[in-house]
Amino acid sequence: MKHRIVVLGAGYAGAIAAGRLAKRLHPGDTEITVVNADADFVERVRMHQVATGQDLKRRPLSDVYAGTGVTVRLARVTAVDADRRTVALLDEHGTDQIAYDTLVYALGSASADHGVPGVGEHAYDIAGRPSALRLRDRLAQLAAGATVLVVGGGLTGLEAVTEIAEARPDLDVALAARGGLGDWLNEKAQQHLRGVCDRLGITVHEHTDIARVDATGAVTADARVIPAQVTVWTTGFAVHPIAAATTLAVAATGQIIVDATMRSVSHPDVYVVGDAGLAEGPGGKPLRMSCASGVPMAWQAADAIAARLTGLKIPKTSPRYYNQCISLGRRDGIIQYLTADDRAKPSLLTGKLAARYKEAVCKGAAWGISHPVLYPVRRHRITATRTEIATAIS
Repeated sequence: MKHRIVVLGAGYAGAIAAGRLAKRLHPGDTEITVVNADADFVERVRMHQVATGQDLKRRPLSDVYAGTGVTVRLARVTAVDADRRTVALLDEHGTDQIAYDTLVYALGSASADHGVPGVGEHAYDIAGRPSALRLRDRLAQLAAGATVLVVGGGLTGLEAVTEIAEARPDLDVALAARGGLGDWLNEKAQQHLRGVCDRLGITVHEHTDIARVDATGAVTADARVIPAQVTVWTTGFAVHPIAAATTLAVAATGQIIVDATMRSVSHPDVYVVGDAGLAEGPGGKPLRMSCASGVPMAWQAADAIAARLTGLKIPKTSPRYYNQCISLGRRDGIIQYLTADDRAKPSLLTGKLAARYKEAVCKGAAWGISHPVLYPVRRHRITATRTEIATAIS
């Protein structure tokens, strides 16, 4: 029987892991199935562009994996039984269950409301394509002079607020940030960011905690009211609760705890990539939820799985950071260079050059989904028996 590898989720991390596995393992020995709710690969890092009316190129998963031997199963994951090695699914035909020998868990994350009242009822987010399209429709309904508030001063918030302000200069756009504006960037980058916000007419509320959201705006922790006909919530991400409902070892965040090869510390037949995994980065710091973390996690997991199944040496390359790419509309940006452990260096790029750099990174990430390795790789045969594989991974 073929070794059954099931990949849950086809975001950046899951999609790359599946493709890389197909490149490294012989199709005569393995059966690779990708389970995803959407028929297309979604460029999550571009959802602020979708929200402002821009159309992205469609990338059907059937095209992405054409000729690779990877099977795409369109379904929603409803449960994982890590002890019985089964996954419960729901698709257009009803409920189903599939079994696996090796699982790659890549279900990602969604927008986190942090328990703030009114977020679920009154705020929009851009954590996925459906929510970005809802915001797109709402923004299109706004007349000149309408107020929009983006809550959250991280990367998603900065990209969203500048994209909206540039696309709709007729709107009154504001940003509420818990800390200082871009306070994790170096001083030059912060100055550039302030200049962009001034140029685009964005009102910035720094050191502002939002305590409640309603239909007319947001109320701060110190009882100030920030009026907004549309509130966009970008205060971070929360992982899918499925993992916490399993017997997998999870952290307080709900993320699955993994070792240096992205393998679950409690279930050696489960690997976790992307936002759903809690992996240690340089300096012992947890990797942050981001495409910059998810892609190298996918590389490491796929290479480790292939090595363990074929008896090759397990490569261990610790994920590290190089830069943070921030688009500030279509014609401006910041490329903040980073230390390996995610601290800002003095060097950076800004302006049009940074915007072109960020666009190249986004295109490169999408290209990498269907080209998971940059050099020819020979597909290796699985020579171990099922018993030997089970012993090796236990």
